[in-house]
Amino acid sequence: MLSEKSGLLDEIRGRFAHVDTCPFEGPRVFFENAGGALTLNSVVETSAKFAAIPDNQGRDNPAAHALVALIDKAKADMRLFFNAPKGQFFVGESGTELLFRLIRTAIVGTGAGRILGSTLEHPASRSAAAHWAEVAGKPHILVAHDDTTGTVGPEAYRPEITPDTRVATILHTSPVTGMGVDVGAIAAEIRKIAPDCIIIVDGIQHAAHGRLDIESYDVDGYVISPYKVFSRHGYGVAWVSDRLHAIKHEHLIDAPGNPWEFGTRDTGAYVTFSDVVNYFVWLGGEVSDQTDPRARIVAAGEAIHAHEKRLTDAMINGIGNIKGLKDMAEVDIIGGLENPAREGLVCLTVKGQAAPDIVTKLRERGIRTHTRKADHYSGNVLSPLGLDAAVRVSMCHYNTETEVAQFLTAMREITDGV
Repeated sequence: MLSEKSGLLDEIRGRFAHVDTCPFEGPRVFFENAGGALTLNSVVETSAKFAAIPDNQGRDNPAAHALVALIDKAKADMRLFFNAPKGQFFVGESGTELLFRLIRTAIVGTGAGRILGSTLEHPASRSAAAHWAEVAGKPHILVAHDDTTGTVGPEAYRPEITPDTRVATILHTSPVTGMGVDVGAIAAEIRKIAPDCIIIVDGIQHAAHGRLDIESYDVDGYVISPYKVFSRHGYGVAWVSDRLHAIKHEHLIDAPGNPWEFGTRDTGAYVTFSDVVNYFVWLGGEVSDQTDPRARIVAAGEAIHAHEKRLTDAMINGIGNIKGLKDMAEVDIIGGLENPAREGLVCLTVKGQAAPDIVTKLRERGIRTHTRKADHYSGNVLSPLGLDAAVRVSMCHYNTETEVAQFLTAMREITDGV
């Protein structure tokens, strides 16, 4: 859809900084989006503008009043983007920090019982759950993900759900395999047995791919890192349900409104998220006839998903007369060739060649990728497969089939020993 409309992909790419050139290395294809997406030019401009403003919220002057209004607008934009008419939004230091805070609050603030998660999860949620379960004296159970598909489903959670399951964590998309998870289906399975369970979702890897719909998930917490969804480093965004908000949580003594935020937050961070929402609304208007902002965001998400599937299909199956990864005998793809859960990412190994060497050879050919090692970040996924590392190739909707063809040509040279 994005590539069919004349000029649209060029216009999309024109809205992002460093879309095809690294400021330190020169021209390159950016296939490292899972490590941090490209930044909108509007976010760069907004960040500079608000970094220069000396005023803070809560003062009796026009600047302070304007900052408060901008934060309120950003929170309204977040509701629109996430489709979360209830609950509360706030920002923190990072997505990881916010996951720790939400999980800590849920585990410490609930009664005796079990904490449930999965082996697919990023260490942000697994580490927080393990630590605070131990502190609270609660068992922490990890459901095994499917090594073959690189994901996990409700059928895996089902045997471990008990009426005393107090807190459950779900990863929306794996940053290693690139496979999405049906959050709503898992949450529904949990609610059947433990209706009051506090369910917290790590949405950090999923957000850039669109199609967010908190209202449909029936969960209590959702966290993202905006630098992975076209904004910048330096803050995270969290949503909490009314049920999670009601649990006693840390804040300044006598602070009004039972807040979650600590200290004076960066107004510019909030406003850059409005930039992200505005971008989705704009894109939705380019790919549909919708006029309602939420409907446009939904349309944008569908278009993003379709384009990214087109890119991953081309990477795996080939494009034009260029053979795909499936026709390179030395290449293995984690999660399989045909996997409907894939979200813009292909994780691979090459027989006889170390993953870091492949990443270096690709970089030398102008293509930015990343090595995932079997360490504290990715060992939970790679070690069961007998792998010490893999090459992560992660795309986003501003990437092109021409870039995929360049990657495949480079991979052919590398696997052929050219």
